[in-house]
Amino acid sequence: MRPLVPGDTLALIAPSGPIPQAHLEAALPVLESWGLKVSVGPCVRSRHSTLEYLSAADAERAEEFTAAWLDPSVQCVLAARGGYGSQRMLDLIDWRALADAPPKIFAGSSDVTALHQAVSVHLGLVSLFSPMPASPLFDTFAAEHLRQSLFEPEKVVLLSSPSSRTLVPGRARGVLTGGNLALLAAGLGTPEQGSARGRIVLLEDVTESVYRLDRLLTQLLRSGWFDGVAGIVLGSWTGCGTPERVEALMLDRLGSLGVPVLADLGFGHVESSPTIPLGLAAELDATAGTLTLGS
Repeated sequence: MRPLVPGDTLALIAPSGPIPQAHLEAALPVLESWGLKVSVGPCVRSRHSTLEYLSAADAERAEEFTAAWLDPSVQCVLAARGGYGSQRMLDLIDWRALADAPPKIFAGSSDVTALHQAVSVHLGLVSLFSPMPASPLFDTFAAEHLRQSLFEPEKVVLLSSPSSRTLVPGRARGVLTGGNLALLAAGLGTPEQGSARGRIVLLEDVTESVYRLDRLLTQLLRSGWFDGVAGIVLGSWTGCGTPERVEALMLDRLGSLGVPVLADLGFGHVESSPTIPLGLAAELDATAGTLTLGS
């Protein structure tokens, strides 16, 4: 897939929860200032009639995603926000039809992890685990890093953070996978569950207590999902407990895998989050605290 250029069209969709309209209206001028034409999907300004945590009915959200993907004038599909619901619509999408269409850039994070897994498994494409515009976390850094990842990916090859810490030292190479921990665990047993074998796994989550994080990690471990993993990169754990307790859990559950583990690379549900491409080869240096894309 080629990088975006001014004049391209970005389709904004709502595959999960309803969109805070104030955040949306603040973000639209930012996206347009990049020289993009922004096509706002019908679910972005709607809400499910009875299930208030969804932006629209499953069939409507699936149709919004499908229509954006099959529209030949659209070069990028971006989720406006997460929440909950993307996994509910996966079986309503004609993935064969999407595979026959020209590839597109897909971006989003959080609950959208389920769609990233589907795009990887069904379409075999690289996608962007990125901040989303209808969020208070879409600050100047997050927006600019997303813009560079879309237009000038060669400028965002080296990822690091002053807050990063080495949990298990070492270096590893592999294709990036992962995303939101709860969604990865929820995907077990589905056609989109994928595997961490030979890959560098990204993990983050929000408002999950430490024992719930323990349960999610344990389920992934017991299922064999982590078998053959090359390395692990941890992001933010906002509202999940103190950093000390979360790190102790991560070391307890993941340290025995015998692979490099880097903590707090600064992505996820946190301000100034970078955009990270899933499905792209990378090199992790947990000792130096860096992730180098395209290695």
